[in-house]
Amino acid sequence: MTRAQPAGDAAQPFRVSFVCTGNICRSPMAEVVLRSLAERAGLEDRIAIESAATGDWHVGEQADQRTIEALARAGYDGSQHRARQFDPGDFPALDLVVAFDRGQSRILRNWARSAHDQHKVRLLLEFDSELAPIQDVPDPYYSDAETFDRVLGMIERSTSALFRQLAPALRQGIR
Repeated sequence: MTRAQPAGDAAQPFRVSFVCTGNICRSPMAEVVLRSLAERAGLEDRIAIESAATGDWHVGEQADQRTIEALARAGYDGSQHRARQFDPGDFPALDLVVAFDRGQSRILRNWARSAHDQHKVRLLLEFDSELAPIQDVPDPYYSDAETFDRVLGMIERSTSALFRQLAPALRQGIR
């Protein structure tokens, strides 16, 4: 997942993109959570975090209100988010592309223009050994606030596991 950073390229952050279906529920949650973890660790300048959608239905919209509310209940601010669609042309600049379910993973791998870029696509739950067997983070869009909270909990746990894997390399300046 990581590679040695070229000499003279110390300013380049590790780039992560979280991608879900509409970029209004799961991926904004993960973006906000990972950004918070990086800031608390003082590593925000070493990692660039974004989120996007496989579809274009919500481009330019805020996160779903239930997402914003679930994040707020957990102490995060998701109010500044604006949905966008993933651009396959971004693959070369990204180090890691995180999908929330196998359908999105399949779409992203199909969009990748090389085997190298296909290998950048990972499922979020892979980073937490206890949640990995589930594979897919459920889409809460057609559910209630309780489901949004439960999904946020899964995302927090897996994103924290991802950050624990990235942090040592980020501290050393390795991409």
